[in-house]
Amino acid sequence: MVYLATVSAIAAVLLVGVMVLVRKPADARRVVRWSALAITVLVAAALTPYTVDDSGPAASYLLGVPVVAATLPVLAQRIGRLGGVVDVVAALVIGGWGLLLGLGIGGAFLPAAVLLIAGAVGTRPPPAAPEPVNR
Repeated sequence: MVYLATVSAIAAVLLVGVMVLVRKPADARRVVRWSALAITVLVAAALTPYTVDDSGPAASYLLGVPVVAATLPVLAQRIGRLGGVVDVVAALVIGGWGLLLGLGIGGAFLPAAVLLIAGAVGTRPPPAAPEPVNR
């Protein structure tokens, strides 16, 4: 099950990357952030039965930390501040958590961390709206 979730997450990240490169959306960071959140939530949902059987009640934080970390860039985007920094911090949290749990379920969360890093480094923020001229 973990292998299937990991391969699916990698395929989804590659699909998002190709879509961003080909379509060049106006706000690519928004697409990357929402995609990373969706991939993380779907991986957590797919691994929930396996993790609950294996870890019992600890599954809530084993799966919850990456989901909360992937939610932070989406919330930061709503606020409009420190977007790139929050992307990198979320990617580091997800990546660190994935490496900590690497022998079990952690590897399945690493593709979303790679997507967030790529989004922070490889995309530019949308152009600012011009300020209105008061005459």
